[in-house]
Amino acid sequence: MTVSGWAQIAILFLLVLALVKPLGLYMAKVFSGERTWLWPVLRPVERVIYRVSGVDERREQSWLTYAVSLLAFSLVGLVFLYLLQRVQGSLPFNPEGMGAVKPDSAFNTAASFTTNTNWQGYAGESTMSYLTQMAGLAYHNFVSAASGIAVALALIRGIARRRADTVGNFWVDMVRANLYVLLPISIVLALVLVWQGVPQNLNHYVHATTLEGMAQTIAQGPVASQEIIKELGTNGGGFFNANSAHPYENPNAITNFIEMIAILAIPAALTYTFGRMVGNTRQGWTLFAAMSVIFLTGIAIAYGAEAQANPALRNLGIDQAVGNLEGKEIRFGVPLSALWAVITTVTSCGAVNSMHDSFNALGGLVPLANIQLGEVVFGGVGTGLTGMLFFALLAVFLAGLMVGRTPEYLGKKVQAYEVKMVALAILIFPATVLAFTAVAAVTDWGTETLNNAGPHGFSEMLYAFSSGSGNNGSAFAGLGANTGFYNSALGFAMLIGRFFIIIPTLAVAGSLARKQPVPPSLGTFPTTGALWVGLLVGAVLIVGLLTFFPALALGPIVEHLLANKGVTF
Repeated sequence: MTVSGWAQIAILFLLVLALVKPLGLYMAKVFSGERTWLWPVLRPVERVIYRVSGVDERREQSWLTYAVSLLAFSLVGLVFLYLLQRVQGSLPFNPEGMGAVKPDSAFNTAASFTTNTNWQGYAGESTMSYLTQMAGLAYHNFVSAASGIAVALALIRGIARRRADTVGNFWVDMVRANLYVLLPISIVLALVLVWQGVPQNLNHYVHATTLEGMAQTIAQGPVASQEIIKELGTNGGGFFNANSAHPYENPNAITNFIEMIAILAIPAALTYTFGRMVGNTRQGWTLFAAMSVIFLTGIAIAYGAEAQANPALRNLGIDQAVGNLEGKEIRFGVPLSALWAVITTVTSCGAVNSMHDSFNALGGLVPLANIQLGEVVFGGVGTGLTGMLFFALLAVFLAGLMVGRTPEYLGKKVQAYEVKMVALAILIFPATVLAFTAVAAVTDWGTETLNNAGPHGFSEMLYAFSSGSGNNGSAFAGLGANTGFYNSALGFAMLIGRFFIIIPTLAVAGSLARKQPVPPSLGTFPTTGALWVGLLVGAVLIVGLLTFFPALALGPIVEHLLANKGVTF
């Protein structure tokens, strides 16, 4: 590790910290219906959208109606994207003549982008037409991110309101998330990416001849517009197979920093939005502090592991003074590759600028463990905040039982119904990951496309289903996942990991909204301060990682121990 590397990490964290309050305050005003500086321009557009779609913005929904609206909207989007892929060969904006995507891959992609996962078992530049990229994938990048924000807003309102039967209006929340937050930022930053060299065109691919006389095809396309929303909406995926390691998606250190900040900005700022909307900004900063502790700890471990030589080379007496550069872009080096790997997995982004499959065992353990924590640090846009709030409800309930204090969170009593829903949401994820991984590990369907044997091969399967169920979308890159088994299994894992958690979340929102807050007393457990941050971090680590520890022991942990003994896979 170097001073320069840590300085880059510190600069990025401070920039994100500087954005938390202004962006969080702006979003709080937007979703509370207050006037903002974009109001004169966008408010007339918002009204037209409601008028055309028949939405009454003054009419709010119960949690169940909110959930049905979200599920129906997502189902229509899933079917649309599936059909678009199947008929893209007959549609315009397809200069390279891409044919229909095969059924199992089309289902996997439709499920992936509908759930904000953006797992890709295909190479984008050789599979998807420009129309599919723009009208299908980029569209879902916006609306799936907005749906995640909408669920977080419903839960915030549930905590903040008194004896209410409604938690907001899904259609209004989704429109405002897109119109006031995602679209304006994406337009500005897409232009910045174009300025820095990211293509944005509808041209044919360039067919060139290299100096050695070899034929080379250079893909083109509307890259910048797809690139920025995949980061800003923590969607992930990539226009190109190499993802954000491709120089057209991520040309230089400037774009690398912009894209990393874009991944973290909204999830981090939503903590302040939460504090503002519940009337206590200290609560928001407390959640941000808990997230930051786990985030910075992960960076220290991953950077430290990747700053070391590959054990296989070290055992051969080969010195890697600059650390493990396998699978990394020299443009970014070890520090920014390790930092990106942590950022993309503490959120649900899944974009990569290096190949996690080539990390040292402990370096690969951190991204895997980040996903398995349950998308809470900082998580996806919206879903990260809801995940951390669920752990807050669980922590305050357990703490109250242990010390004999009333289990309350911001004045709302946490009772049996809420705890059951929280437990259900928390347990669905590991159950899905471990069940699908177990099937893959004992069948030829799951093992025949592994690039590695032993614990590393097991890590590839475990990572795939952790990423899919956790709606992350990144991959170890050592697994051939474009098969009937993986496309189908991962598709169902993504749908379960998204919607089987959203429904309990909205149920908790509805239950809390109906409750009358109780004033704080001597028996109220404090939910700000260092003690609460420690308790919250402990709950996340214990509940999250202990569930997966046996599986991690069979994968990256035993691989690390064996690698130091000279055994490789």
